[in-house]
Amino acid sequence: MTLLHIAVMAGVTYLIRMLPMVLFRKKIENVYIKSFLFYVPYAVLGAMTFPAILYSTSSLYSAIAGTVVAVVLALKDKSLLTVAVSACLTVYVSEFILRLL
Repeated sequence: MTLLHIAVMAGVTYLIRMLPMVLFRKKIENVYIKSFLFYVPYAVLGAMTFPAILYSTSSLYSAIAGTVVAVVLALKDKSLLTVAVSACLTVYVSEFILRLL
């Protein structure tokens, strides 16, 4: 049964990578399609990551606080390390405060 699961996953992964090369032989020149394809990875990453952010802590409030800090710092063009460390510290401090209350 495990080998069947591995075979199905390998087939799906291969199809996802192979189909665009087979279906689109010419270079895509349509501006709207190029724009759509450019933003698809970011949209998928956001859709997969955002729910995990909200449920990764013991409190929804600390998750929201960390997310707000991360978004604000990212919009101010801070480095990835600064954003990640600041969000983690915010979650840690807010969890500590919530436990005291």
